Amino acid sequence: MLNQQTMSILYSLKLNGMARSLEERLADPQQAALSHDDFVGLLVQDEKLYRDNQRLRRLLKKAKLRQEACLEDINYGVSRGLSRQVILELANPQWITAHHNVLISGPTGVGKSFIACALGNTAARTGYTVLYMRAPRLFETLQQSRGDGSHLKALARLSRVQLLIIDDFLLTQLTDIERRDLLEVIEDRYQAGATIVASQCPIKDWHPNIGDLTLADAICDRLLHNAYKIEMRGESMRTRRPSSKPDIKDLS
Repeated sequence: MLNQQTMSILYSLKLNGMARSLEERLADPQQAALSHDDFVGLLVQDEKLYRDNQRLRRLLKKAKLRQEACLEDINYGVSRGLSRQVILELANPQWITAHHNVLISGPTGVGKSFIACALGNTAARTGYTVLYMRAPRLFETLQQSRGDGSHLKALARLSRVQLLIIDDFLLTQLTDIERRDLLEVIEDRYQAGATIVASQCPIKDWHPNIGDLTLADAICDRLLHNAYKIEMRGESMRTRRPSSKPDIKDLS
């Protein structure tokens, strides 16, 4: 009865990990050999692990990553201009703390989105806040926020994310409002957050394709400063023959 009361108190204090651990450990006869100090220490460790896992679930849920991707699953066997050394460098999330950007370009299907999401997954697992958005949805969201008066709040939310992933950048020509919104987003994040941008448009063509030369100067200057560039090439991974090694995850 006392154990049940203890677990009820732990749950009421929101020590759910410790409560579950206590129930499981009391049912294990081998735990009886532990000293009180060791037993309590294990309960505390179980609570911390539970909270860490809960935080990771929240971070991954809020990240809204397009696909489940891991850096370990990247296929280097296909020639597409992907540097293993650069990916190994990015596997260490210090570039996020340093507020560097990652710019990924290449034709459709070569794995741009996979790499972007894999980097986002690694960042979330390290404890960083992440948000994935396709550029068209980003601009649509900001446009809607103008209508309901929450535009400044929407920009503020984007500025607070430690790693923002913008996919499908420059799929279509930007409108003047989209250019100005993009500048606001990039300006707010400059030296305050890290940004990944993935695009079918070659990086060297971003400036002319953004449109307005003055805004393009400001946007590209902030994006390209201290940025890692991953310029991919090759055929779409989706068109590979079934007889080749399966690489279903490695799609853009």
